[in-house]
Amino acid sequence: MTDLVETARPTGAGRTDMGKIAAAAGLAVVLWASAFVAIRGVGHALSPAPLALLRLGIAAVTLTVIAAARRAVRVRLSRKAFLLIAAYAVLWLAGYTVALNAGERHVDAGTAALLVNLAPLLVAIAAGKFLGEGFSRSLIAGALVALGGTALIATGATVQRDWAGVLLCLLAAALYAAGVMIQKVTLRHVDGLTAIWLGCVVATVVLLPWAPQLVGELKVASTGVVLGAVYLGVFPTAIGFTAWAYALRRMDAGRLSAVTYAVPAVSVLLSWLLLAEIPTVYGLFGGVLCLTGVAISRRR
Repeated sequence: MTDLVETARPTGAGRTDMGKIAAAAGLAVVLWASAFVAIRGVGHALSPAPLALLRLGIAAVTLTVIAAARRAVRVRLSRKAFLLIAAYAVLWLAGYTVALNAGERHVDAGTAALLVNLAPLLVAIAAGKFLGEGFSRSLIAGALVALGGTALIATGATVQRDWAGVLLCLLAAALYAAGVMIQKVTLRHVDGLTAIWLGCVVATVVLLPWAPQLVGELKVASTGVVLGAVYLGVFPTAIGFTAWAYALRRMDAGRLSAVTYAVPAVSVLLSWLLLAEIPTVYGLFGGVLCLTGVAISRRR
C-alpha cells in the first residue's frame, strides 16, 4: 500500500496562493462561528452524541458526493496515514463535537466560544514545541490580545455559568488542539479533501452506538431541528473543515489557529442578525480586540 499524494511540505506561497489561503480560513471561521448559533438552536431537542452522529453522518455523505464529483476519491492509503486520520477523527471530529454539544447545554454561546478558543493558544505552543514552528513575538502578542477580546465577550454574557459546562468546553478545547496537531501531520501524507472525508466517515462509525437514540429523538423532533442539524453537517462540518484543511496544509498550524480567535466576534454578529440578540458593550469591544489580535498574529 502506498500514498497516492505527495508528502512534501509546501515551502512557500505566492500572493495569489496567500489570497486563497486567507479566503479558505475566513470561510472556516464564519461557518464555525455559525455552528455555535445552530447548536444552541437544536441542542435542546437532540442529545449531544446523537446530534454529533447526525451532523457527522450528513457531512460524510456530503463529502462523498463532492469527492466523487471531483473524481478525487482515494482509498489506497498507507497504514500510517489511515491511523493519523482515525486519530484526529476520534479526537476532533467525534470527541470535540460531542463535548461542545454537551457544554452548550450548560453555558451560553459566548462563554462556550471563549473556552473553546483557548485551543489556538494550545496549538501555537504545541506547534512551536513539536513541529518546529517557533514562537514569534507577533504570534504570542496577537494571541494574548485576541484572548483578552474573547474574555470581554464572555464577560458580557448574561446567562449564569455552570461548572459542568465550563469543564466540558475546556475538554472540547483540548480535543480541538490535539486534533489540529494530528491533522497537520496527517496533511503531509494525504490531501485535505480525502483526509476530512475519511475522517467524517470514521467519526460517524465511532458514534454509531447512539443510532437507536438518534432515531427515537428524530421521531419527535421538529422540521426546524432537523434542518438545523443538516446545516451543521453540510456547512460548518463538510465545507468548513475542508476549507480549514486546505489552509492548514499550506500554513503553519500556530499562525493559522490564531485566526480562529475571530470566531467569538463573528458569533456575536451572527447572534445579533439571526437571533435578534443585541450585542453588549463588552461584546462589541471584545469583537474589535479579537480582530485586532488576529491582525497582529498575522504579521511577520
